[in-house]
Amino acid sequence: MSRVCELTGKKAMVGNNVSHALNRTKRKFGANLVKKRFYIPEEDKWVTLKVSTSALKNINKKGISAVLKEARANGFLKK
Repeated sequence: MSRVCELTGKKAMVGNNVSHALNRTKRKFGANLVKKRFYIPEEDKWVTLKVSTSALKNINKKGISAVLKEARANGFLKK
């Protein structure tokens, strides 16, 4: 499975390693992802999601129901 946040769509970015001699080689900046279980009281079930830590902060701030609703509106979640 790819390393993409299921709520925000964040994924790896591409950049350069730069040495002291300013030689550049390609590298990847991976997304900071965490696999986490959430309880959704409206549906009375547990859901496991792979989310970025910034999405986790949004869940703590707004609540899981509001964040899932936004993700569905933005097309990141099905159903």
